[in-house]
Amino acid sequence: MTKPNILWESKEFCEKSNITKYKDWITTEYGKKFSNYEELRKWSVQDVSAFWESILRYFGIKTEGEYSRALNSEKMPDNIWFQGLKLNYAENNLSLGKQEELVLFFNESGEKKSVSKKEFLERAGAVQKFLSDTGVKEGDRVASFLPNVPEAMEALYATAAIGAVWSSSSPDFGSEAILERFRQISPKVLFATDSYTYNGKRYDKNEVIKKVMDKIPSIKKVVVLGDGSSKAGAKSISMNSIVTEKRNLSFNRVPFNHPLWILYSSGTTGPPKAIVHSQGGILLEHLKLLGLHYNLNKGDKFFWYTTTGWMMWNVLVSSISTGATAVLYDGSSTFPSDYSLWDIAQENNISFFGTSAAYLSHLMKEKIRLVDKYPLKNLFAIGSTGSPLSDEAFRYVYNSLKRDVWLASISGGTDLCTAFLGGCACLPVTEGELQCIDLGADIQSFDDDGRPVIDQVGELVIRKPMPSMPIYLYNDNGEKLIETYFSRYPGIWRHGDWLTLTSRGSAVIQGRSDSTLKRRGIRIGTAEIYGVLDGIDEVRDSIIVGLELEGSEYYMPLFVVTDEAEDFDRVKKKIVEEIKSKLSPRHIPDDIIRVTQVPRTINGKKMEVPLKKLLLGLQNEKTINIDSMANPGSLEEFQEIAKNIKRKVK
Repeated sequence: MTKPNILWESKEFCEKSNITKYKDWITTEYGKKFSNYEELRKWSVQDVSAFWESILRYFGIKTEGEYSRALNSEKMPDNIWFQGLKLNYAENNLSLGKQEELVLFFNESGEKKSVSKKEFLERAGAVQKFLSDTGVKEGDRVASFLPNVPEAMEALYATAAIGAVWSSSSPDFGSEAILERFRQISPKVLFATDSYTYNGKRYDKNEVIKKVMDKIPSIKKVVVLGDGSSKAGAKSISMNSIVTEKRNLSFNRVPFNHPLWILYSSGTTGPPKAIVHSQGGILLEHLKLLGLHYNLNKGDKFFWYTTTGWMMWNVLVSSISTGATAVLYDGSSTFPSDYSLWDIAQENNISFFGTSAAYLSHLMKEKIRLVDKYPLKNLFAIGSTGSPLSDEAFRYVYNSLKRDVWLASISGGTDLCTAFLGGCACLPVTEGELQCIDLGADIQSFDDDGRPVIDQVGELVIRKPMPSMPIYLYNDNGEKLIETYFSRYPGIWRHGDWLTLTSRGSAVIQGRSDSTLKRRGIRIGTAEIYGVLDGIDEVRDSIIVGLELEGSEYYMPLFVVTDEAEDFDRVKKKIVEEIKSKLSPRHIPDDIIRVTQVPRTINGKKMEVPLKKLLLGLQNEKTINIDSMANPGSLEEFQEIAKNIKRKVK
């Protein structure tokens, strides 16, 4: 086995870290002594109830009521956490952090705004009063397609304070993508923007607002960002008008397992799944993640480049619980230049800079060097997620961005709204690897027979409950949840990633093991793409896959069948225009390739996962069952395409 290339480690950083303070506290309070991180982690999954109770106690979470057990049963799903306990996500996040500057906001146009805790509480309080006056009560849904601005965060906290349920999408989504999500949950109020700016270009959203209002009759009011009017008519009100009268935010403590928000994760058929997380589960998980694994403290400035449609936005806005300032950014990461975000980091003393592997890969290809340009003295960590980070990109960070920095390459999922593989201040950063399995995550890699394996690729599974697992899928009697996560291994969560756990305790993600597309950290269901293609007359059949190539490249080719007489360049242009307008720019494939037929099973199902493996060069006798195919001859064409993809990698 090749000797690991250690790029960073710091004994001093470890000794002062929150993970060390927590470990020492466990020794004092529980009489448990651990000589290293892995011993602590093993205890956290061996005694699940004790560990999560320790998180509740260690962070001093405000609660009322009593509970007899932290967890009713370790059998999944249908776990009930801290039954009898009441709390509020918003109350705890806003009271645990003792910072004065709560939010720092920037956009690509150069705007900068600082929001104090006092200002935030008053504005969120005004939004809360508006929601209550509109009839929003505990359990009602509130939807949003706002950009990453302070107003979105204020609306979330106002919603959570009531005990209502938040659901967010990004404004770059088209009307169909937004409708597919929000129509499922029947929201009472919609927060929206009538326009947004990206890469220097303004995009009007008035028609989207109108269409959403027309198609979702449950919406009583639409709150439009700023002062602008919209085409929503009498139901429309501006955000500025509802925050003119400042109010103190008040908190309704709800049961631990009460719903907090709804995120969306698409499967390969049907509309995006509406995943519901609990107030208490997210509160505990994010305190553990941000406080212990990201090492955030009062006075830190925590930035993650994200849209409001990605789960990292939910993590970002939870960071105020640690005392850190949440740094929000709206716009393109590379406009007006590749240095734009780093200008902000340098000038505003960012402590933790979070981004995607694709962004770091882009900087590497553009040969961006910061080590000679910015000292970044306050920057102690760079976070990376969304897709695997290549060995070359690991080296690039230390050679060109900052030499003395903790690179936390992490992996998790929308499904749990967290990272469960990633950073630890007390472990070395090894080239190409995630440092550890996170506390409270009983993660293993299973082979095809469901046996745990080390130092070889397998299916990522979670064998014991975590509190941020979905409490349910919206409009589901439990069958879809079981089918999605527990059908492959009954009672064990199958996540859908290929994973190698090393004998040193680190991890390597090889990409998605199912057909879900995952571009820039956002999961895209193939059904969303097919829904648009079905409306294009020239497209007779299609199949799309996402491929994690070397060098952090995510390659998403679309294969379409058309009549030979069709002008294919014209068809490709039409496909791009339709996908962009009806879904979003990030749904657009990297390549559109003409083929004669799509591989299908005998019962007519598109063979996305086997095709993905074939194109990645992972095919073997188990990859594609020829006997199950309706058209095995279709594979010859894709085998030739796979050779071209291999040349692309080289």
